[in-house]
Amino acid sequence: MSEVKLAAETRTEFGKGAARRIRRDSKVPVVLYGHGTDPVHLTLPGHELQLALRTPNVLIALDIDGKRTELAIPKAVQRDAIKGFLEHVDLLLVKRGEKVTVDIPVQAEGELAPGGNLLEHVLNALPVEAEATHIPENVTVSVEGLEAGASVLAKDITLPKGVTLAVEEDAVVLQVLAAQAEEEPAESADAADEAVAEA
Repeated sequence: MSEVKLAAETRTEFGKGAARRIRRDSKVPVVLYGHGTDPVHLTLPGHELQLALRTPNVLIALDIDGKRTELAIPKAVQRDAIKGFLEHVDLLLVKRGEKVTVDIPVQAEGELAPGGNLLEHVLNALPVEAEATHIPENVTVSVEGLEAGASVLAKDITLPKGVTLAVEEDAVVLQVLAAQAEEEPAESADAADEAVAEA
């Protein structure tokens, strides 16, 4: 997995007004917590953080005030509902070698059996336990040739070494839905209406 280094500054101002000032400076207010320590309030550069968060469960090396470095993964991200910019981010403190529970995206590959059936993602992300510095970016599942009614369960998915399921083995991850029957042609409906009118 990728590791991104970001310069972080501790912050002492709180509240909506302080958060707006931080965002005007193209930075994002962040809270770092975990391991039973008191939460640390930080600011991070907005553009660099936005790029880092494009990678699910990215490992972030925080250079805090140039004095110490901490490792963290994103836990909660708040974005502006309209413009999409980052409003606030919660980061979870982690250590190398530590196991963490995260959700990793599920990607399907391959073609379903012919017939116009639909693939439903029951789980868009799979809960797993992995070492904090070796979290996979995603898992890929083959749906090649699956027919209506087929399901892919959590236990059917091959996980990288050192990664284990954090969900029931029989949890449905993907399922194939039968193609919807086409509606009756409009002509036959019109004919039925005429028959009723004549009666």
